[in-house]
Amino acid sequence: MLMRAKSVTEQARRAQIVAAAIATIAELDYAETSFKAIAARAGLSSTGLISYHFKNKQELVDVVFADVLERFQDFVNARMGQAGAREELRAFLVANIAFLREHRADMVAFLRIRANAAVTDGGIAASDHTALATLLRQGQEAGEFRAFDPDVMAVFVLAMRNGVVLRSGSLDLDVCEQELVAAVDLATRS
Repeated sequence: MLMRAKSVTEQARRAQIVAAAIATIAELDYAETSFKAIAARAGLSSTGLISYHFKNKQELVDVVFADVLERFQDFVNARMGQAGAREELRAFLVANIAFLREHRADMVAFLRIRANAAVTDGGIAASDHTALATLLRQGQEAGEFRAFDPDVMAVFVLAMRNGVVLRSGSLDLDVCEQELVAAVDLATRS
């Protein structure tokens, strides 16, 4: 079946709906988010405008998840590539907080979707963990990090990062960044 290209207007409307879905999930939580709440936030006259672009909540959530994930990965990856494992780990943490600083609602919605929806994350949770554990192993092999279980430490680091995301509305992100970097440095230092 041949699919026609979406018009500029349709693309803009989809983007408007995705942005409203992100804000709604971040504010109300996943379970409370409905087409009605998204339509109200987007200033749409009817939920039918959402249904025209997305067949159901799951399809919209899948698009939101993929959109935030792609932007987050691009943002973090652009700040990576440091000389050593310690510097690379610091760059990873700082980039995570920087993205959160600029896109708090996106990250809160992302984690809420990940925790509550049946999204196919393409193994992103496992790949995040694997990549971080690999970096920690490389740091150990280079003598930059102390002896510890890299898989367990990766779980701890990602849990701390995710905790900052979920509590970020009430926290000073500059302090969070300093403390997160310091805590991970102290936990890994040789």
